Amino acid sequence: MSDTSTRVSRFSSVIGNDAVRFDDRILVAPGLSKEVGRSMSAYTAFFAAGARADLPAPYAEVWVVISGALRVGAEGDAVTVRSGDFVHVPQQAPGTVEALEDTTMVCVSVPAH
Repeated sequence: MSDTSTRVSRFSSVIGNDAVRFDDRILVAPGLSKEVGRSMSAYTAFFAAGARADLPAPYAEVWVVISGALRVGAEGDAVTVRSGDFVHVPQQAPGTVEALEDTTMVCVSVPAH
């Protein structure tokens, strides 16, 4: 088995047939697994307009919005991010994420999960 830890890798943000469905409005497609990325993982997510999910997670993430718009955070502190923006979601951040329109984003998690 060769060591891939120093090899540059390319990943697609396209949502394929391997996507995990969280109802019909949220899809998550694997990208960089923790087995390859070691300290980080990455995936592409699609939120249909109006889809919502709770934020608190035991890891921090950076989300890069490729298309669409999201409202992210706790009610009084929520921010809106649009295509081309990125947002840091700290570990155990309170609040929700809501798609204001159909949205595709790439998410990078540290530590990997």
